[in-house]
Amino acid sequence: MNTNPSVLSRLSAAKSGTQRPAREDTTPAPRPRGRWTSFAGAGALVAVGYMDPGNWATALSSGARYGYSLLVVVLLASLMGMLLQWVASRVGVVTGRDLAQLCRERYGPRTTLVLWIACEIAIIACDVAEVVGSAVALQLLFGLSLVAGVLISAVATFAMLALQSRGKRPLQRAVTVLILFVSVCFVVELALAHPVWAEALRGLAPSRELVRDAGMLWLAAGVLGATVMPHNLYLHSALVKEHANARDDAAIGHALRGVNIDTFASLGLAFIVNASLLVVAAAVFHAAGHTQVDDLADAHRLIAPLVGSHWASVVFAAALLACGLNATVTGTLAGQAVMEGFLRLKVARWARALLTRGLAIGPALVAVAGFGQHGSNALLVATQVVLSLQLPLAVIPLVRFASDAGLMGRWRVTRVPLALAWSCAGVIVALNGAMLWQAVVSE
Repeated sequence: MNTNPSVLSRLSAAKSGTQRPAREDTTPAPRPRGRWTSFAGAGALVAVGYMDPGNWATALSSGARYGYSLLVVVLLASLMGMLLQWVASRVGVVTGRDLAQLCRERYGPRTTLVLWIACEIAIIACDVAEVVGSAVALQLLFGLSLVAGVLISAVATFAMLALQSRGKRPLQRAVTVLILFVSVCFVVELALAHPVWAEALRGLAPSRELVRDAGMLWLAAGVLGATVMPHNLYLHSALVKEHANARDDAAIGHALRGVNIDTFASLGLAFIVNASLLVVAAAVFHAAGHTQVDDLADAHRLIAPLVGSHWASVVFAAALLACGLNATVTGTLAGQAVMEGFLRLKVARWARALLTRGLAIGPALVAVAGFGQHGSNALLVATQVVLSLQLPLAVIPLVRFASDAGLMGRWRVTRVPLALAWSCAGVIVALNGAMLWQAVVSE
């Protein structure tokens, strides 16, 4: 006897005490699971690198010396950073591999070794900036010696990373809270500084002096290195590759949309903080004739009397400390991803933190012992220039992989985004070349 399957299913449902819908075959296909908030977190960790003490040094020096003129560099660097981080996250989601893994797979051993060493140098340079910046903040807030501050900031890395013992979310939430705290601090600073917004808007237009003035060019390279960090590209691709477990186009598209929202929202907030740093320096120091404020300690000492409120210096130091603590996480996570990707060497986070901090403490202690607090800013700017010089070695492979049809398929970067990405690479190379040429000519 032939029995209709739908009748059997209804009889079975009746026996079990449940009732199934009568027209299951017309139910639309389920949408990919997960709201965009399920993809949040990686952008916040990456944005931390855009607000570290190195950014403070370059932004303060730029605003104090040249007013609002270098605000255009902060804007362009931030837009470049958003584009390149978008490319890095796209590669990670689509391929399921990070930038370091792809370099190891597609380049020879010698090239891989050179790229790994260059990236490690960038990570150490960044870590030096974080250690020194945090030490200065601790001295400004609590009167500690810089040497004690360097050692305490080194230990703080382990406290931040200990949050990961309860999963990735607690660490991401802690980082996000600190970012929001820094944002609130700069709302207060802007309210106290009373900048001339018309002049700030004019600072968003490019100037010919940028390529003529060696000092402006040096600081522009520092801003670029402080904003678009090479190890952030490796880190971002590593953080989002966990979303590549579904291979159908709908799931990939959904993951990319969620990751993009996270990326642009986080980096947009980072741009506001960096721009605020420069605007405050221009409105407070440059406007008062203090064009040689090249030091975080001097900025802390002068900002309160110039704006007429002692809270300005307290908020300044607290925000610097929050940025330094946040940035300790990024360098360690990036170093771990780079070492695993290039060398297939897995190292515990505490061991990786000990390694990078150990290599960074030496230069930091030499700097603070030899120059004191007044030599910290020069060291911070120099570390950001080192990052700028290393940047092409990460950007060029990234853009090549992102535009590879065999690797990325229909999700490869093409047309306008590809042209813009290659333009970013060209600008970075040209800026570094001009900076090196100016250095040779000046000698």
